[in-house]
Amino acid sequence: MNRFQANICLVCVTLYWSLEVILYACIPSKVAPFSTACVTSLVGSFLIFAAFPSRMLAECRKHGKSFLGKCFAVAILSATYNTMFLNGLKSFDVASGAFTFCMTVVVLPVILLTARRKVNLETWLSATMVLAGIVIVLGPTLDGWQLPGLLLMGGGCLLRALCIIEVTDLAKDYDPLCLAFFPEFFAGLFSLFGWYCSDHGLLFTLPWSRNLVAVWVVYAFVIVAIAQVFNIYALKHLTAANATVVYSVEILFSLFWGVVLPSSLIQQTKLTPLLLLGALLVFLGSLIEIVDLRNLPWWRRAKHSGDSK
Repeated sequence: MNRFQANICLVCVTLYWSLEVILYACIPSKVAPFSTACVTSLVGSFLIFAAFPSRMLAECRKHGKSFLGKCFAVAILSATYNTMFLNGLKSFDVASGAFTFCMTVVVLPVILLTARRKVNLETWLSATMVLAGIVIVLGPTLDGWQLPGLLLMGGGCLLRALCIIEVTDLAKDYDPLCLAFFPEFFAGLFSLFGWYCSDHGLLFTLPWSRNLVAVWVVYAFVIVAIAQVFNIYALKHLTAANATVVYSVEILFSLFWGVVLPSSLIQQTKLTPLLLLGALLVFLGSLIEIVDLRNLPWWRRAKHSGDSK
């Protein structure tokens, strides 16, 4: 898999992730978020394990507690920033929330620079364009009462950036299938604890319905199992900064669903000139990373000309 193929794989992952808001809307309000996170994470992780049990066991025997400890740390980071996002997004509508979520694109290259890791020129260019799109959309609409939500989103983006860096590093050294399984499994156990604390009855007090089961099955199979495996396989061939920029494509899919789907499925999005301009900048910034400018003939000629001078 080359860089372009890995980026296209990540675009597919963001498409799957963008469906999450639609699936959540189909879950009855009486079902606690902890129960959905627990069931879908555990079922999704077991689907991965059931398909490749020998690889999971072999990886555990090979790397032992060290590998499991790293997966546990990733699960803690993931659970923490998802909780912060869940509370921070309450201050924004769907469109604005999607743009605040993408602040990770700006945070992550700064972290890499602080850690004295190289960040490519096109990544800085992409991050700058995405940042411009975020500012254009959020700037005119931000109010003082949204500041706590914005701080929560910013803190969540910082932790998410650290998590992406860690997972990208681990993807280079460990089996992608195992790296998709163990963090999701641990995340499911964390959610089980939270679910038990809020409702001791667990599965026995849920308002069971065919609709709930169907949504959970689709969520576990598509969002957890398939998307996570695709994500880790792609990260094996990409940098953390590259991946984070491509993740911002999820904004475009979320906006698309908000425009074309009925209000019974998702909060509808009203397109404005600023929203369209912001989305365009995000698209162009992501396109720079997906296409890989360094492999374009005019980029190579320009670089060769600069080196000659």
